[in-house]
Amino acid sequence: MNRGGLVLIAAPVHASLISGLQDAGYTCKVEVRITQESAFHLVKDCVGIITSTRLQLNKELLDAAPALKWIGRMGSGMEVIDLDHAAQKGIYCFGSPEGNCNAVAEHAVGMLLSLIRRIRVSGNQMQQGTWLRDENRGIELEGKTIGIIGFGHTGRALAHKLSVWDMRILAYDKYPVADVPGYVTVCPSLQCIYQEADIVSFHVPFASDTMHYLNESFVSAMIKPFILLNTSRGAVVSIDALFDAMKAGKVSGACLDVFEKEPVSGMTGDMKEKFEYLMGCDNMIVTPHIAGYTFEALEKMSKALLDKVLAI
Repeated sequence: MNRGGLVLIAAPVHASLISGLQDAGYTCKVEVRITQESAFHLVKDCVGIITSTRLQLNKELLDAAPALKWIGRMGSGMEVIDLDHAAQKGIYCFGSPEGNCNAVAEHAVGMLLSLIRRIRVSGNQMQQGTWLRDENRGIELEGKTIGIIGFGHTGRALAHKLSVWDMRILAYDKYPVADVPGYVTVCPSLQCIYQEADIVSFHVPFASDTMHYLNESFVSAMIKPFILLNTSRGAVVSIDALFDAMKAGKVSGACLDVFEKEPVSGMTGDMKEKFEYLMGCDNMIVTPHIAGYTFEALEKMSKALLDKVLAI
C-alpha cells in the first residue's frame, strides 16, 4: 500500500504517533473533540483514522470516506467499527490492546486490594477522625481462586500480576488458548469457575454474546459468594443482576471501572436508583473508566498503532 495522504486523529495520542506518521509521508489532522456529526465532513478525504470511543465508525461514516484505507483503534474494543462493512470495502482495522493491558491489569489488582483490605473505607474513616481496627479486618489473596473470563492480552496480564500471590488462577475463553503459563489452569467451560472461583474478573470485548454476561443466571450458577471485577466493558455486567446479587450476598464485593451508561450522570430511572444504592455500599469500589488510561499506556498504544500502520 502506498503511504501518504490525510490521517484524522480523533483520539488523544502520544506525540510520537503523529511525528511517526508525518515521517512516513502522512498529513495529520488532529480533532480530539470531534463529534459524530462533524466527522462526516472531516473523513471524506482521509486515508487513515485513529480513533478511540468518541466516534462510531458505522456503515454511514465509512461510506462517507471513499479514500479510507485503514483505521487504528487506541486500545481494545473494536465494536466502535463496523468491521464487516470495513472488510467489504478493503479497509484494514486494528486495535492496540497490547498497549494498555498492563495498565488495566495493575488497576484491577489495585481495586481488588483496596476492596478486600478495606483501604478506601478505612482511609475515609481516618480522614474523618475515626479509628476502627476490628471493623476493618481484611482478607488475603493467598489461597483464593480467581476465574479470569477472557484470556487475551489483559486477562494474561492480570494472571501474570497475580501469579506471585499464591492464588489458584483459572481462565476461560471461548476461543482456543495457546501458550498457557504454568500458573494458569484453562477451563474448557465456565463450569469450573462456577464451582470454584472466589473472585471473577471479566476481560472480554463487547459483543452480542457478552452483553449482560453477568446476569441472574450467571450469579445463580456460582456456588460460592464471589467478588466481581469488571474492567472490560460496562454492558458486560447487568446493573439489575448486580444490584440483586449484592443485596442477596451472592456478590460479596464488586470493583467496577466501566458501566452500562457512561458517564454515570446520564443514568435515569430504575438504573439510576440501583446504581446509587450500590454507590452507598462499603463493599463497592468504582472508578471512572480509567483503568487503561495511564500516561505510559497512551505512549504504548500509540507506538503499537504506528508499527501496525507502517507494516501494512
